[in-house]
Amino acid sequence: MMISKVKNAMSSLVGGMMPHGHHHNHHPGGGQPGGPDSLPPRFPYGRPDFLDLTPELLQYSTEHASRPVLTLKRDSRLPWRSGYAEVINAGKSMLNEDQGCCEKLFVKKPSGKKRNSPLLEDNGDGTGIPMHYFGVFDGHAGSGAAIMASKLLHRLIRDRLGEICHLLENPTSAPPICLAKNGGPYQADSKKGAAQDTEDPDAVTDSSVRFHMEKVVSLESLVMGVIETAFSQMGFLRPELLGNEFTHIEFPRRIQHSELGKKMLYRDHTMTGWAYKTIVEDDLKFPLIYGEGKKARVMATIGVTRGLGDHELKVYNSNIYIKPFLSCVPEVMVYNMDENKHGPNDVLVMGTDGLWDVTTDREVADAVSAYLSCCDPSDPMRYTLAAQDLLMRSRGVLKERGWRLPNERLGSGDDITVFVIPLAGPGKET
Repeated sequence: MMISKVKNAMSSLVGGMMPHGHHHNHHPGGGQPGGPDSLPPRFPYGRPDFLDLTPELLQYSTEHASRPVLTLKRDSRLPWRSGYAEVINAGKSMLNEDQGCCEKLFVKKPSGKKRNSPLLEDNGDGTGIPMHYFGVFDGHAGSGAAIMASKLLHRLIRDRLGEICHLLENPTSAPPICLAKNGGPYQADSKKGAAQDTEDPDAVTDSSVRFHMEKVVSLESLVMGVIETAFSQMGFLRPELLGNEFTHIEFPRRIQHSELGKKMLYRDHTMTGWAYKTIVEDDLKFPLIYGEGKKARVMATIGVTRGLGDHELKVYNSNIYIKPFLSCVPEVMVYNMDENKHGPNDVLVMGTDGLWDVTTDREVADAVSAYLSCCDPSDPMRYTLAAQDLLMRSRGVLKERGWRLPNERLGSGDDITVFVIPLAGPGKET
């Protein structure tokens, strides 16, 4: 009871604070505020532009005690009337550290000045291959990396795709294994009387020629590689030395000093099963991965191993950096829209862990299907209302013992962000 009262008091206190990061000691990068020589954040804190929030609504969105749900306006500019909803956490951080992003971009071969310039906006002429981009980014210990990713990652992907634009325009042909030095494909047929390209006289000039035992690379896998390298470019590593305090070996429990010399079950990153080893002094170090499931932590500090940012994050009370043990390379999966026929109730749901921590995939699918089946297919707000319903199911209702779901389990106290995107939408475009 006393803990609940303290939480509610803290929520009321931080809920009334202004959400502008530069008015607080909130460091966008997730660490402590820098000294007088530290650089200002490249992008100030804010909510997604497509929400079109007034200053009053922006202030209202920070109320931790009531946790108001923010949704799109009826005249939203999201493509295909896609749905979106978000809510702030229950008081664990001053600001909503989630960031949503939705952009329509045009992929084209980069000109000399645009090459390697992800900060440049589209020129707005509408030429090139159209690309719709949706993203959700869950910040932790600060909103800086999530904001940066929401502003830049789609441009990096666009520019990377621009480098293979000539291949995207001819999707039925297999990508050439080797490109010319200018990045274009070797031309099999030169114009009559034109001089042959002399940059490499031994180069294979027909992209259809395949060598014995040559690997077949699909255009789909090429696009996957583009996304992976864009993430790598966004989250480059800053390796640091590992302190002499952790072991990469996993044991079923912490080892006692009295167990030195005995044999205990263990495994490392190369093993899926367990084996026995003799306990030595080094095995007494703290495990690199501690805990199981959602309670697992890297170096007892962070619960994820894939993400962007965290360059300055250190193990508590040490000089050991966490960053060398995190990966910025995503898991990329491709869903071919042309291989399936989609109706108005077929959707893609994207959400941060505020949703998935308390709601399973099956529960999300059932809830969205049930909600959309009761909605008028012509209602322009149906997908936003479905996103709002999902969010409220995960947030729960504020009771005396905190935010609770209908089954009285704890609701999510985290920031929650949800997109509901109709898969039939792209097929309606000409």
